[in-house]
Amino acid sequence: MNIQLNADKNLTIHQPYETQIKAQLTRDLDRYSSHISRIDVHLSDENGSKDGLNDKRCLIEAKIEGKPSIVASDLGNTYDLALKSATEKIKNALNTTVSKMQAK
Repeated sequence: MNIQLNADKNLTIHQPYETQIKAQLTRDLDRYSSHISRIDVHLSDENGSKDGLNDKRCLIEAKIEGKPSIVASDLGNTYDLALKSATEKIKNALNTTVSKMQAK
């Protein structure tokens, strides 16, 4: 499972943070790793450099061979909260998709 991180101009992802994000996603999505060819994570700040509540966005796109990509996103006060919420959403979507694939 290949994990690609992308950030807008308001965020620089340093190596320790990238390692932390990849480790968390690998742990959380390990159950589905045989079905996922790639995970794209997009982190952005909706308000740019201005302060705001729930303005950090995390969008996760899971690419499954032979199926359309699954996308989930969420907002949070921090990138970590947005990532956690988006990960829960993508796990639920993957669970549904993989269950349907196995039922066939």
